[in-house]
Amino acid sequence: MIRATIQVCTYNRARLLERVLDACFEQTVESDGYEVVLVNDGSTDDTGEVIARARERATCGFEVVEQQNSGLARGRNAGIARARGERIIFIDDDVLPLPDFVAEHLHAGSTYPGRIVRGGVINVESYDELPPPVWSIGNYSANSFWTTNVSVPLQTLRDIGGFNERFSEYGWEDIDVGLRLRDAHVRAVFNPHALAYHYKPRPRGANVEGMLRQARAQARTAVQLSRLHPRWRTYLATGEYQPARAYHAAMRAIGVPERCRSALLALSPDRDLTNAELRAARRLARESYFDELERARREP
Repeated sequence: MIRATIQVCTYNRARLLERVLDACFEQTVESDGYEVVLVNDGSTDDTGEVIARARERATCGFEVVEQQNSGLARGRNAGIARARGERIIFIDDDVLPLPDFVAEHLHAGSTYPGRIVRGGVINVESYDELPPPVWSIGNYSANSFWTTNVSVPLQTLRDIGGFNERFSEYGWEDIDVGLRLRDAHVRAVFNPHALAYHYKPRPRGANVEGMLRQARAQARTAVQLSRLHPRWRTYLATGEYQPARAYHAAMRAIGVPERCRSALLALSPDRDLTNAELRAARRLARESYFDELERARREP
């Protein structure tokens, strides 16, 4: 009996994916008790070669779904369609699960039948220098369904229709699932022992424009989320409430984005951002988010 499916979607992360898959194969549960379902979302790097090597090393069931680049929501649904485990565990392609990761998700799922199980993450800048595997409150996320590390009974997820593929850009597709599960009265439990390392490298100069594009895409999907779930939880999560919008409008009016850009003029693409540059980049991304939020709200 396949008790669990680890579901991973990947796009152009060959450098990380090999380590991630190896960690998925090195679980303490019986090898015939779980499987890994990988969705390759049209990668154009060396992901194909990584998958070929992984097939040779896999110690459990290993299914691969190939699709044209279609976004995370569609990729997750492709993985759900292929999954056979009683519980489906979602991770991202930059997440390194610990050996007892699946066992801890299953333990919490059996202790609290039918519930979402939220696991813990430890953010790291490198897979080569990992800290002790002890979760701390500094890595806490209040999201009830965050696909960096979360599981749910597979049939429960299928019953609500899986992921909404109208979320074709970055952001909020997992929060939408969490809100629909809440509406279906599915409760969540947090297991800090279902641990994984989450790769969060320090941004470099070459990453800044990508940060801004991602922030604007996330603002557009935030408006989608709010229109689907017009309630205080959504507005609070997305910043789509009047005090936050007014504050950031004032920041833009007094030239905060321009000052942030000025602080980033001397960036070198291959150099890590200094602390001051990182603060400026994050502030600029935040203001870009709220600027795009206002534009998206005006669209029908």
